[in-house]
Amino acid sequence: MDGLLDTIRHLRAVPHAPWRAQVRRVAVILTSSRSGSTLFKSVLARHPGIASLDGEAEPLLALSGEGFGYDPACSSDAIAQLRNPDALADEIFDSLTIPEGGIAPLAELRARWRKRLLLQFPALFAQPLAFAQVERALDETLLFSQAADAPSEHALQNAVLGAVFWREPWRRDYYDGGQGPGERRPFSEAAKIEEPPFVSPAMHARHFTEDDAAGKVLLFKTPSDAYRYGFYEQLFPHAQVRYVHLVRSVAACVNGLIDGWLSPTGFHAHDMHKHGVTLGIGGYSEQCVGGERWWKFDLPPNWRSYINAPLEEVCLNQWMSCHRHIIDSGVAALPVRFESFLADPAGVLDRTCEWLGLPPLPQPPELPVTMATEAPAPGRWRKRSSQLLPLAQRAEVADMMHALGYGAAPEQWQ
Repeated sequence: MDGLLDTIRHLRAVPHAPWRAQVRRVAVILTSSRSGSTLFKSVLARHPGIASLDGEAEPLLALSGEGFGYDPACSSDAIAQLRNPDALADEIFDSLTIPEGGIAPLAELRARWRKRLLLQFPALFAQPLAFAQVERALDETLLFSQAADAPSEHALQNAVLGAVFWREPWRRDYYDGGQGPGERRPFSEAAKIEEPPFVSPAMHARHFTEDDAAGKVLLFKTPSDAYRYGFYEQLFPHAQVRYVHLVRSVAACVNGLIDGWLSPTGFHAHDMHKHGVTLGIGGYSEQCVGGERWWKFDLPPNWRSYINAPLEEVCLNQWMSCHRHIIDSGVAALPVRFESFLADPAGVLDRTCEWLGLPPLPQPPELPVTMATEAPAPGRWRKRSSQLLPLAQRAEVADMMHALGYGAAPEQWQ
């Protein structure tokens, strides 16, 4: 894997950007997996005062030698001390965009797509012939983006994926939104850097520059940040870091986690066979292709206690662990309930922008469906109520729900 990472770094050719001391404002969404953070972040990231990544920072950690599987000091997703903050900052600055202006210039779009595809299928596109074919597909397809009557961003993204994977259209099933033919072949890549469902690069956004470092709010979200208190203060030593604690009921989160663990095409976070671990998670490992190999979603510090546990216990622990670490850190954070966000997106976003020192969003928010196994809807968890309600009634779970602002009545959880 080290040799492959070196090849990917070479092909991505990310320049050094010594600006991390100039960054003055950072916003971090702290949350558990399946809490709606991708949707919340995608809407908030439309603010012209915000710079954000297309996805999460996790693949950039891998490229800079940080985190589980890359730093020998990391035995989980927790990171106490950054080893290579300058290299990580280079990757972040190269990947940040700002939602201003129209379609990005052709050269910028080509670079954005090339660098993103190398994270998604590194073993495939590190091969010279395959990489050359990608370059040709991008040249041909992205020319349409510069026309006066260019298709929508979504249509352009689909066109690019169609051109890149025209011989293997099933690979498009691994993208957010399920852009492929629906074969849903189980994910079994020899290597991956980004975790599926894969994201497509923003097309209507401009690249982050040094002039933005002091003026924009840099927005980040990944559930694993729950275990990394002080991470962004190390990365941006002169910035004010403000936190948002996004929560969702235990029933909704654990239901979403179970759906994700059982998905053949998404949320493959860690290849545990590379660490000498074989998973025996009941209800997952014995029935899903790759279930003995792939750990999904965040990897809590106590993960070894759950490698042979029932799936619902693994998912409950992921929800509990994230919020316990956030609360125990004592970090000052704006509390946001995802259910409140769905009910009143404009009101919640106004409060969030005020907390971050930003004016309100200039346009009313629209809520796209992102990183979802199903569209968000109240009460989806009830399909597993017989499995989930006993978990929610445990004393430690009820205490956590109370700490997060939820009542004991299930009908209030949505």
